Amino acid sequence: METMRAVVLRQVTEGKDIVLSEIPVPRVYPGWVLVKVKAFGMNHSEQILRLSEINASYIQKPIIPGIECVGEIIDPSDSDLPIGQKVFALMGGMGRSFNGSYAEYALLPRRNVFTVDSDLPWEALGAIPETYFTAWGSLFECLHLTEEDTLLIRGATCALGYASLQIAKALGSKVIATTHRENKLSFISEADETLIDDGKLTGKVHGVTKALDLIGPRNLKDTLTAMETGGIVCQTGILGGVYALNGFDPIKDIPNGVYLTGFYSNYPSQKTIDDILSFINTKNLIPTYGKVFDFVNIRDAIIAQDERKINGKIVVKVE
Repeated sequence: METMRAVVLRQVTEGKDIVLSEIPVPRVYPGWVLVKVKAFGMNHSEQILRLSEINASYIQKPIIPGIECVGEIIDPSDSDLPIGQKVFALMGGMGRSFNGSYAEYALLPRRNVFTVDSDLPWEALGAIPETYFTAWGSLFECLHLTEEDTLLIRGATCALGYASLQIAKALGSKVIATTHRENKLSFISEADETLIDDGKLTGKVHGVTKALDLIGPRNLKDTLTAMETGGIVCQTGILGGVYALNGFDPIKDIPNGVYLTGFYSNYPSQKTIDDILSFINTKNLIPTYGKVFDFVNIRDAIIAQDERKINGKIVVKVE
């Protein structure tokens, strides 16, 4: 266990240029634990890092990407975690401020690591941490979703959209789900209503009390005007490729009686992880994912991500 395989980024890197490097297994020090990575999910956030954000001065370089993983504690250092403890790890600078999960082992701050009590297989667990945490926080912390609500999910065919749809339906909410691609409508058929999103939903959807906008600033004004009075919009995703709204006027652009919030997923907690796993277990849910790749085929997984070949979350299993 002196060396490990990992994806190491130094510059903008397209999927076709991804290679596995052989590097030393990191040394443990106080406040940090060493995790044997068993699986990790791939995220849009990591794609942004690879294709552009890697040039930013605040990114540590070289960097191992990956903002989440599941695995087992192999060296607990001075922490309270026993060797062999099953864990999730996510966010808090993972894969940007310090090395992340695209590796066989990950050295992580104790504060980023959460114990897991679940018998789900590693690939299913690998689909949960960032995606379900973000869906959970968006739906319950920000939208206060209830079974009486009609929820609009804009951009529902991304991994976060699928997870949000699954959770909302398990709760008992009515769900309207959108996609901009007609050939993806079948993937959101669990929703009560599905429609093609051409950028203008105002007047086409009715009775919406809560909205999860995963497209982002590009269509946010339209989402706001599509709401019923008293409705809440949570803007969580930026799939539309527009990251800020210049000239946004909150007084004019947020309709009277409609509320706008956003979910920032950088601060997970053990309680939230426990709540998510309890909900999944109680509702007998199987975490949704699109395809599982073996770690040796990480290049193929990243190419598939870049080419949008997979419907749903890509999970990489590390043997």
